[in-house]
Amino acid sequence: MQDEPTPTELIRAVANFLRDEIAPQMAGHAAFKLRVSINALDLVVRQLELAAGSDAAEHARLSRLLSAQGSLAELNRVLAERIAKGEAGLDTPDLADHLWRTTMDKLAVDQPNYASYRRELEKGS
Repeated sequence: MQDEPTPTELIRAVANFLRDEIAPQMAGHAAFKLRVSINALDLVVRQLELAAGSDAAEHARLSRLLSAQGSLAELNRVLAERIAKGEAGLDTPDLADHLWRTTMDKLAVDQPNYASYRRELEKGS
């Protein structure tokens, strides 16, 4: 185990420094590129914080849904093949729920401020 600060804390500190100290001094295309960079750092922090849990939940759902074992990538490939062959569809028990939960977990990392995502969170989805 490494001492503190953690990688997440370091990345967050850099993003906050850029956002609070550097961005207000920037304008034009350079300011745009800086905002893109800050957003990328924020995304990495969310991946570090959320990916392990959401990947584990997705893996567990897929294992149950497919009655199979394998890596997350392998199970997703099996699911995609079954869907492509018409062996699985939205009428397959638990598939729609799995797809919805996986989508919500991915949005939590990639687009947590997306309006439709926020509305679904508020509804308790």
